[in-house]
Parts: sequence; structure tokens; C-alpha cells
Amino acid sequence: MGATITAVSRNDVYSFTKPNRDSITLLTGLGVEGDVHCGVTVKHRSRVAQDPTQPNLRQVHLIHRELFEEVAGAGFEVAAGQLGENVTTEGIDLLGLSRGTLLHLGEDAVVEVTGLRNPCLQIDNFQDGLLKQVVGRDESGAVVRKAGVMGVVRRGGVVRPGDTITVEAPEGEHVPLERV
Repeated sequence: MGATITAVSRNDVYSFTKPNRDSITLLTGLGVEGDVHCGVTVKHRSRVAQDPTQPNLRQVHLIHRELFEEVAGAGFEVAAGQLGENVTTEGIDLLGLSRGTLLHLGEDAVVEVTGLRNPCLQIDNFQDGLLKQVVGRDESGAVVRKAGVMGVVRRGGVVRPGDTITVEAPEGEHVPLERV
């Protein structure tokens, strides 16, 4: 079975979780129509405080449904949209993608992967102890971020649960994702 979208979510107000929707519309160069993080420049509060003129490399947040199963093994119950993602995926190793990978979502939309989501303390406010499940260290001590990837909309379109995801790797060497 190929990669698919299991849920889509958006919220027009700042809130950690995002309600699931029947569909979302991605707008080229902006993000998710009607979502608080939609725009050319940064919308995440911490980024705005640093420099509100920064380009928005976090227009769309994608997270893999398989993470929910992983954290369930540690006693946490998480459902689609509850970690603030816009698109919940299944059957794709989001964290292993190369920077610049194009994700074709449904019939029309294309999202370019810009990097890893940098999980914050809000995750522990949602469920105490959950942050340690989505950020850890590997055997060498390097930080491992598991809370999904961020991207920018290269081509807009409507995206729905059940839509397929096609991965288009960038030319050249694999460039591991870093936090954005």
C-alpha cells in the first residue's frame, strides 16, 4: 500500500490542537487557507518575536500517524490534529526525507519539505511527559526530533483524507532534515 493522508486539520486561532476537517485548501506560497499559520512570513509566535520578517518555512505541518502508535506504547493517547499538524500521513517515512523533497498531495497540491518540526513545551502542556516521547537522543547523543516535518506550498490544491501522497526526491545528494 502506498502513502496516504489519514486526516487534515486547520485552526483559524492560536491553539495547540487543530480540529479535523473534511478537506483543507493549500494556497501556493502561503500555506493552509484559514489556518493561523498561513502567510509568507513567520506566524509561529516564538518566530515572530525573534524576527517577524523571516520567511515562513513552516506553512504546512505534516506528521506521521505511526507516531501516535509509538507514543501509545508509552501510555499516551494522541489523535490526528492534536499535535497541531495540518496533514496526518500514513505509510511514508517523513523524518527520513531529504530537504527539498516534493510531496504531491492528492490531485493538485505540492508541498516542499523544509525541515523538522522543533517540538516545544506546549506538548507537555497537552500531555505531561509527551515531549520526551517526541524528542530524544540517539546512541551518539544527537537530538532526534520525531514530531513531523514542515513545508511550504509550491502548488495549491484541495487535500482530503484518503488522498494519496507521491514522493519526488530532489536531485543530488540526500540532505538530512534539520529543525526549522
